[in-house]
Amino acid sequence: LILHLNPLQEALQEGGDRNWRGVGAAIAQLARNFPLPIIVKEVGSGISAEVAQRLADCGVAAVDVAGAGGTSWAAVEGRRAGDAAGQELGEVFRDWGIPTTDCLIEIHRILPSLPLVASGGIRSGLDGAKAIRLGATLVGQAGALLPAAMRGTEAVIMHVTEWATALRIACFATGSRNLGELRSAALI
Repeated sequence: LILHLNPLQEALQEGGDRNWRGVGAAIAQLARNFPLPIIVKEVGSGISAEVAQRLADCGVAAVDVAGAGGTSWAAVEGRRAGDAAGQELGEVFRDWGIPTTDCLIEIHRILPSLPLVASGGIRSGLDGAKAIRLGATLVGQAGALLPAAMRGTEAVIMHVTEWATALRIACFATGSRNLGELRSAALI
């Protein structure tokens, strides 16, 4: 089960939920009692090492950092706002958040065994390779895939094939025979 955290989006959204008291306790209770693993993700503002530590202490199975660099939900909420002030706030917070790479580096440093999903600004197989090298277990992509999805199945297949080719080239260029070796390759 994947739970998403979106405090900035809620703060900017008309009628958004700004009462987050007890969220940590609820996540911990769910992690203890739910029969499936609990993954917690952000939605474009990133997760700090401190928050990741608290989530790990709650017993979550993995964290999707969903860092800044991809879709800005602040900007989306700004566009949806019914007034100029709401639109301006969306623009003010457009670039808010911790970049995905920073999230990965900081979280992996203090929680090396916590599975991490890298999403947010992942546009290519090279971005995916970098994320894996920085500690990601999995990589997610949405925004860069959507234009291909709008063109149809063949375009999606081409996009994913190009993505995989770039990942293979990154492995080759770092002397990595597989993703396990890429995880410990020299940083370039």
